[in-house]
Amino acid sequence: MLSGVLDSVPDVHGAASRKAVKSPRNPAVSRPKNYVLDTNVLLHDPHALLNFQDNHVLIPIEVIEEIDRFKRETTERGQNARTVSRMLDGLRSKGSLSEGVGLSSGGRLRIIFSHQHDLAATTGPGTVDNRILALALAIRKQDPETPTVLVTKDINLRLKADAYGLPAEDYETDRINLQDLYTGFFELTVAPDVISKLRLDGAVLLPDPQKRAPNEYCTLTEAGNSKRSALTKVDASGTRLVPIHDTREGVWGIKPRNREQHFALDALLDENVKLVTLMGKAGTGKTLLALAAGLKRTVNDREFRRLIVARPTISMGKELGFLPGSLEEKLSPWMQPIHDALELLGDLNMGHDARRNGDLLRSGTIAVEALSYIRGRSIANQFMIIDEAQNLTPLEVKTIITRVGHGTKIILTGDPYQIDNPYVDAASNGFNYVVTRFRDHAIAAHVELQRGERSDLAELAANVL
Repeated sequence: MLSGVLDSVPDVHGAASRKAVKSPRNPAVSRPKNYVLDTNVLLHDPHALLNFQDNHVLIPIEVIEEIDRFKRETTERGQNARTVSRMLDGLRSKGSLSEGVGLSSGGRLRIIFSHQHDLAATTGPGTVDNRILALALAIRKQDPETPTVLVTKDINLRLKADAYGLPAEDYETDRINLQDLYTGFFELTVAPDVISKLRLDGAVLLPDPQKRAPNEYCTLTEAGNSKRSALTKVDASGTRLVPIHDTREGVWGIKPRNREQHFALDALLDENVKLVTLMGKAGTGKTLLALAAGLKRTVNDREFRRLIVARPTISMGKELGFLPGSLEEKLSPWMQPIHDALELLGDLNMGHDARRNGDLLRSGTIAVEALSYIRGRSIANQFMIIDEAQNLTPLEVKTIITRVGHGTKIILTGDPYQIDNPYVDAASNGFNYVVTRFRDHAIAAHVELQRGERSDLAELAANVL
């Protein structure tokens, strides 16, 4: 069935062909794999070309055609498409892409193509997905000794490949399983003298010999007396526990209601922590705590020039279509949750700060913005909150954080279980990516808020629905 499909495709390995090598030191060196990439992989991560180690990266000509169509968009997807085009153009200086060029990862990249009229006989109607699948099947037939894998983020294409017996994988370089995600805190049961020493000296060595992540929070509980405990965190060295800030009196009208909220406020108020990630289901207080801390440090303490709050403009359900008016009027529906939180902060302060918050918005001390125009900016001396960060891709989060200038603190809030962006999921979103990558750095802190405090109904809905 596949005869003639690859008449115009050169040998997959070419001059760089490798077979299993046997030697006294290394009895068997496995052959490299052939990875056929779908368009959505490159649009998700333009640098995916370099993430397959010393294997062969094969890009169908159909993928190049789709990249060319997407590169005209002004969205992040269009930017990624243009990045892929520039990378491929740069690789042309190393040789012919149709014959194969070496990659800095040690692998080899090739652009492959086939006779169009042979494809329908292989996988049915000549859609782009079917042509890519047929090409991967033909690659496997031409070189049966080398494993061939189709890499795509399209679930249906993976199902089609499985039906034809072709191994297919999701692009998982930036995937973080939720069950493995760092929670940001742990518990220890200690002898009575440990808590006494902590309060006397202001620090104690970690009783656990295993080094912990900096700014990882810990609840110390006295052995035999569960009512005597202390809230602490690991210092920058990862070897000692120190007390957290005392925020029982509240911050801008918000008093922490549970242990995790105490941890969150400590991270938000710590001047040595420049990146804070707050994770939690709906109603746990992520945005409200961040806003309260931001108002305190910007307005009362005057540590920052401005409080910036931004959200991705991704809706739940169908879009409303074109919205008339100025930029502020267009953004109003997206930013309404921020205004709701500011109104609540005002209500908690008996209405006085409700008027004050309005004045702060009009004066520009509080700025509510969209993320669409952040590229190219340098944001210095500002308290920056990125709400609903679970809807961002890893590349978008990188773009945002690299905009942070001197003296700026950035907070990302997110709930990986509530994702509206169709191009990411609970394991591949940028929020999880940041939490994992910054875990071992003293400049960052992470807290998972587990208990909902919005209302009894909201907490029950989050748990049972």
